[in-house]
Amino acid sequence: MTPNVKPSLLFVCTGNICRSPLAEGVFLDLAEKAGRADAFVVDSAGTGGWHEGELPDPRSRAVARAHGFDISNQRARKIRASDFQTFSLILAMDRGNLAQLNQMSRSASSAQIVLFNDFTIGLSKDVPDPYYGGPGGFEDVYDMLVAGCQSLISRLS
Repeated sequence: MTPNVKPSLLFVCTGNICRSPLAEGVFLDLAEKAGRADAFVVDSAGTGGWHEGELPDPRSRAVARAHGFDISNQRARKIRASDFQTFSLILAMDRGNLAQLNQMSRSASSAQIVLFNDFTIGLSKDVPDPYYGGPGGFEDVYDMLVAGCQSLISRLS
């Protein structure tokens, strides 16, 4: 008999302070509400290491708090070569992240590397980077992430 292996998910954006930590938080919040909090291994990372060790952007933390969950325990990190073997599914927030991940993996990946919206809701659309905008952009990203993560949880059930 094959042991049950938990799906392992890595959400990836550029600096790991806006979209991917919020995606991680949204997914974990939805999984907990569905009674499946222990069914997944979940993390987030960035394609760049500029913010290594930093908290998520204050606007991402504010959106999470406003929706009833906390992401202040997360710290930004850059994706590592080992992530391509550790995680079964790597979800890129935009096409630029996807291209970088495919280049970084150099076919040595056992992970499936996909565009978040394309994989989760079948819409070939980037999750826009809200970093240079106002709080409204973070709410828009939150809404996109909720739709995608709800679909993802259903798909992985």
